[in-house]
This record gives sequence, C-alpha cells and structure tokens, in this order.
Amino acid sequence: MEFFTAAIDTLKVLVIALGAGLGVWGVINLLEGYGNDNPGAKSQGMKQVMAN
Repeated sequence: MEFFTAAIDTLKVLVIALGAGLGVWGVINLLEGYGNDNPGAKSQGMKQVMAN
C-alpha cells in the first residue's frame, strides 16, 4: 500500500507541474498577443503621420 501512496504523491506533483507549465505558457501567449502583429496597422498609422 505504501507504493500506491508514493505513486499517487508523485502523480500529484506531476499534474501540478504540468498545470503550472500550461499556465505560464498561456500567460506568455496572452502577452504575445499585445505585440504589433499587424503590419497593415503600422503602415496605416505611418500614412496618417506623413499626411500631417
């Protein structure tokens, strides 16, 4: 029975680590979404600056 207790504890640690890793990955993906991904928006802004 001690083996099963140790195995369950190990699985708990693995699941928590996996969840934490996925959480960090999700936060990084959200932060990357705020970057300048759209070159069209940048060129449009440059047109407005040049028009003034």
